[in-house]
This record gives sequence, structure tokens and C-alpha cells, in this order.
Amino acid sequence: MKLNNVEYDYVIIGSGFGGAVSALRLSEKGYKVLVIEKGKRYRPEDFPNTNWNLPKWLWLPALRFFGFFKITYFKHIGVLSGVGVGGGSLTYANALPVPKSEFFEAESWSHLNNWEEELKEHYATAKRMLGVAVNPRFDKGDKILQSIAEDFQKPHDFLPTEVGVYFSNDETEQDPYFNGTGPKRKPCTFCGHCMIGCKDDGKNTLDKNYLYLAEKNGVEILPEMKVYDVVENGNGYEVKCKSSTKIFKSARTVSSKGVIFAGGVLGTVPLLHTLKKKSLPKLSNMIGRKVRTNSESLLGITVADKETKFSEGISISSIFHTDKYSHVEPVRYPEGSGFWRLVLSPMIDGGNILVRIYQLAKSLLRNPLKFLRAYFVDDWAKRTQILLFMRTIDSTLSFKKGLIGMKSKMDEGKPPSAFIPEALDIAKRFAEKSGGMPTALFSETLLGIPTTAHILGGAVMGKDETEGVIDSNNRVFGYDDLYVCDGSMISANPGVNPSLTITALTERAMSKIPKKVDSN
Repeated sequence: MKLNNVEYDYVIIGSGFGGAVSALRLSEKGYKVLVIEKGKRYRPEDFPNTNWNLPKWLWLPALRFFGFFKITYFKHIGVLSGVGVGGGSLTYANALPVPKSEFFEAESWSHLNNWEEELKEHYATAKRMLGVAVNPRFDKGDKILQSIAEDFQKPHDFLPTEVGVYFSNDETEQDPYFNGTGPKRKPCTFCGHCMIGCKDDGKNTLDKNYLYLAEKNGVEILPEMKVYDVVENGNGYEVKCKSSTKIFKSARTVSSKGVIFAGGVLGTVPLLHTLKKKSLPKLSNMIGRKVRTNSESLLGITVADKETKFSEGISISSIFHTDKYSHVEPVRYPEGSGFWRLVLSPMIDGGNILVRIYQLAKSLLRNPLKFLRAYFVDDWAKRTQILLFMRTIDSTLSFKKGLIGMKSKMDEGKPPSAFIPEALDIAKRFAEKSGGMPTALFSETLLGIPTTAHILGGAVMGKDETEGVIDSNNRVFGYDDLYVCDGSMISANPGVNPSLTITALTERAMSKIPKKVDSN
């Protein structure tokens, strides 16, 4: 039966991996869909040449910076995330691995389903849609990490990454994925620009697949608008949004039968907190609980030698599985993109701030010239290899509403640490082999706050509202036709880059929604 006064069947809040999948699959089932995105729409020519172009790179509306990369700090964690039509795909490093069995068997959600078996077909679909391919080449940083794997006597645990990148020797523009129904593409040039926006059209961002096909099906995308309220009405919901980029905030209200929250942890969790206090009081008290950081550590090794070049290749080109819980990947920025040098210090360790200050001072006094050479190196991105260390070992935070934005508290387990012994050891080994100096962010060395590019949880699955915010089919407890499909639904630590898992879980959730019944 057709609902009266409903403009859309579904409104999707956010256009990242969960929102893009939802948009396409619902449109294929005959639903009228609107996607509301806080960030801007980007074309290849809109991306900056380097990350020194802060207004085009960073999302800082207070400074009138409307880029696609956002940095957010909490008491326990620093978070790197994406903003724009295509969400995190605009700035992520393309890596699309399937997690190991430990993720699917984690106690936090294994009682809800046999996830490894349940998600097999959906991982296959996600890989096909995102154009997953094996990285075809290793560069300098990969070869050094490979030698470290050999030192550990684990050469078979060092592998090329599976990534969402179009590799081809054919320079002819074509649609390589969707039999001519997708956009024409150009192959990857291995320029290293993946994380500051692909200008060569080789990166399989969501606007090249899910969102592109969804718009061909009639899905509408409303960029530069932020949702601030969702209210029940007799026919479904009213979704209220306002401009995220204009000084004078234009507002709009649309009505829909259902709503899918897909704004990522930093979008969905604060919005759900607001809605519980205001217009959707039956939402679970578990909102903001079980937030996971993927137990990450980000370290850099800077080499002063001008013959060294780490910036060529795709952003993440290999992975070393150090054990069944832990993984390390070499990460690169393109030449000229040296913004991060402003916030780096020597890599140190220490249990409290006084010990860390002492260790930092000792390191600087012992090797002042080495640090100065690393800090003032001619091209930081060219001479620096970033190492991303990740673990499936579990600990969780909770995100609550504060006076300004959200604040973090410990939930369960040990606090996330910037000082993971295995990560520090591998960074030291890499530095010895490359002749470089290991560094870390000031926020880690001084404050002990680790940084993650993969914040997860906060609207996790559960058997009921006392255990989670959504059920095992992504349906929000307490309300009809409300779903969560983004990183906040992830209910265990994958220990690897989570984008493929978000895509697969959303594919599964959308497969449970029946086709629209024509009421005419």
C-alpha cells in the first residue's frame, strides 16, 4: 500500500561504503531513494596536488576548509576519517582484505550467526563491485618489509595487498567492470596520490561503482547537507537537514518510509545520541558503547638520503601478517605531501607523560642532527615510509555526548595504546635496514594518544536492545524501517582495513529487504 505524503521510500544519511551499497541495492528493488551527504562532491580535477593545500584537503568548516579528510581528537584516540560524496573511499588507501577467522569467531558477535560462512557470498559480491585486484608491483618500502618478514622466518606471511584499483597496460578509456554501464576509466599510474584524492582516475572510489550505478537508477544525492533530526510521523519519518558549508544555513525537511544511518562512527553515533534524547527515545542505551580502534599504531621512518624514494606506488601495497592477531602495512603519500612533518617527533616509549618527556629529551640530545635532518628533509613524503600496525586484540571505548561534540571513556579492556611493543620493534628494524629515523605523532609521544584510521562500533549488533543498537540484520531496535549500515555496526575488531567488511555486511543487510510492491 502506498503511503501518503511520503517523498522517498528511504533516506540514507551518508554516502560511504554502507550508504553507497544501500543506495544501489534499494534502487534495484524499486525504491525511491535520497542520499544526504555532509561533504562535497568531487571530480578528479578537484583534488589537491599535495596535502599542503589545506582548504582542499582538510574538513574544517570553522576555517572554511571543505576538503575530504577529517582529523578528530578524543581523550583516548585520534581519528582520521573521510568526508564527501563517496565517504571514506575518497581518502582511504584502497586496501580491501577479508579478515581472519578470529574476527568472525569473536565472542562479541559470534553468538548471532556463523559469520564467516554467512558473509562469503557477500564478500564475493563486494570484491566484484569494488574491482578488487592484487597489487602487481613492490616498491622500496615493500622490499624492506619483505626482508623483515624473512628475518622473522615468515616469508609466506608477506603478501601483496588486495586493493580497489584499476590496473591495466591498456591506456584506452573504457568501463572495465560493468559491461559498459559504468563510467569510463583510466588505469593506475602508481603515483601514490590515493589518500589525497586520485587525479588519474585509477582508484575505484564509490562514485565510480555503487553510487554511479545508483544515480543511473534514479537515486538522488544531496551533498553539503547535514542531518540533525529524524522524527516519527504517521507514515514513517521526517528527516531534517541543514547546510554544512554555507554561512547562512538553509534547511530542508523530507519524509520517508525508512531511514538508513550510514554516516560512519563520527556521524551516526552522535546523531543517534541526539535522537534518543529528543525524538527517538526508544533507541537502545547501548548507543556509543563498544567502540573499537582496530588497536592501531602509526609510525614513520624518515631517511635523509636523497636517493631514497618511498612515494611511488599505490598507498598500501603489501601486508605482513606478524601473527594470527597482528598485521603491518607500508603506507605512502605522494611526493610533495609533507604536511605530517609538522606534527612529528622521535619515536619513544613510556608509561606516563613525565617518562615520555624524559625519553624525548634524551633522544633529541643524543641525536640532534639526525632528528633535524629527518625533520627538515627535502621532501618528507618521498623520504618517509609510514607503517600501519593493526591487531584483532579487543578493547573498547564508549562515546558520550559532551558539552561540545563527543567525549570518550573506557568501556572494557585496556586503554588503546600508542606504544605497541611489536610495532615499535618492526619500526626499529625498518629504520636499521633503511638508514632512517623512526618517528611518531606528537599526540602519541607526549600524550600517549594513539591514532586510528578505522574507528568502529558504537551502534553494534546484539540479541536485543540490552546488548546492541541493531539486530543481526542491521535493524534498529525499537523502530520499524530504521537501519545502521556503516563502521559503527562492526561488532568485533577485524584487525585489518575494514572497508570490504562494511561493504559485505551492508550487502547482506540489503539482501534481507524485500522488493518494493507496486501499489498501482
